[in-house]
Amino acid sequence: VAVGDNPFGVGVNPAGTRAYVGNFSSSNVSVIDTASNAVLATIAVGTGPIGVAVNPAGTRAYVANRTSSSVSVIGTADNGVIATVLAVGSSPRGLAVNPAGTRVYVAGGLSNDISIINTTSNSVIAVVPVGTQPEGVAVNPAGTRAYVGNFTSNNVSVIDTASNAVIATIPVGTAPRGVAINPAGTRAYVANSTSGNVSVIDTASN
Repeated sequence: VAVGDNPFGVGVNPAGTRAYVGNFSSSNVSVIDTASNAVLATIAVGTGPIGVAVNPAGTRAYVANRTSSSVSVIGTADNGVIATVLAVGSSPRGLAVNPAGTRVYVAGGLSNDISIINTTSNSVIAVVPVGTQPEGVAVNPAGTRAYVGNFTSNNVSVIDTASNAVIATIPVGTAPRGVAINPAGTRAYVANSTSGNVSVIDTASN
C-alpha cells in the first residue's frame, strides 16, 4: 500500500477495519481500509508525525507530531482533525491511550517527561518527569500503570496512573524504544535497540 513519505507510527482500530499511518516527512496520516488494503483518506496533521494510537472505542486517533511538538486528534467518523493539543512537551514521540479512553500518555523526547491528556477536554492535565529521552509508552490493561522506555538513560519509568507519579525506575538494555504489555498485564516487554535484546519485566515486582 503506497502511503506518504517516511511512514513511521501505525495505529489500528479495535475492530481491525482501519489502520492509521503517520507519514513523518509528508506531515500527514494515511487511513487504510484493511479489507481492501486501499488508502481511504489522507489527513494533514502537524509536522513530523511519528507516534499513532487509537482509542478503545475506535472513535479517535491520536498522532504525536515530533517536529511541531503537538498532538493531532483525529475524529475517525469523518477523518478530520478535531483538535490540536500543543502543550505536550518537546519532540513528542510515543503515545498510548488508557483502556478507558479517558487519558493519553505522550512521551516528550527532549523535555524528558510524560504529558497526560484528558480526552474530554483535549488538554494536558499533568506532566510527569521521567528518564532521559522517553520514546515508547504502554498502559497496562487495568489502566493503573504506564510504562515508559527512556532511550538515553537505559531504563523504564513506571507511572502510577492514580497519582501520576513515578513509582519505580527499572534498568533495562541499551537504548530502549518500544514497550508492550501482555493481555494479562503481568509482563512488560522492552525493545533495546542498541544492545539488540528484549528486557522482560515482571510487573508485580518491577
